[in-house]
Amino acid sequence: MNSIIQNSESRMKKSIISLETDFNSLRTGRASTALFDKIRVDYYGQTTPLSQVASISVPEARLVVIQPWDKSLLNIIEKALLKSELSINPNNDGKLIRINIPPLTEERRKELVKLAKNTAESSRVAIRNIRRDAIEDIKKLEKQKEISEDQLKLGQDKIQKLTDTYVSVINSILEKKEHEIMEV
Repeated sequence: MNSIIQNSESRMKKSIISLETDFNSLRTGRASTALFDKIRVDYYGQTTPLSQVASISVPEARLVVIQPWDKSLLNIIEKALLKSELSINPNNDGKLIRINIPPLTEERRKELVKLAKNTAESSRVAIRNIRRDAIEDIKKLEKQKEISEDQLKLGQDKIQKLTDTYVSVINSILEKKEHEIMEV
């Protein structure tokens, strides 16, 4: 039974990490290198993460500078940025790419908060699915007479406490992200 609980906790932790990764790629009003984590470029026939072919820096609050290690990639990187969902306008000067991150409109902020809430809800559903699977596994053990009824109840309580803990972590991450999106 302990292995079921440990496996469930491990899966719940992975859900939290996935949520944080998704939130890092959500654009806020300030510049961040994490915005470009999902950008891929064609590098000699291989789809490669942008961070592996260029240095990405944030010299100012609303400016990102991308400097490729191979100058021949400038146009490829620029095209990848234009195709991305970031709604940004890269400025290619022949040596590096500058991206001004414009302040978000109120309407766009509200859309991003709604998107963040949907992402958080998907994570909550994933946590609840993990709980359901764990409880089913514990019930199977009890049916096979490997554990007693008391141990079944104890296992269900532990899984529920884990679930409550991770759902509250999701809620606090969401609250922090909402605040970050809405600040001007």
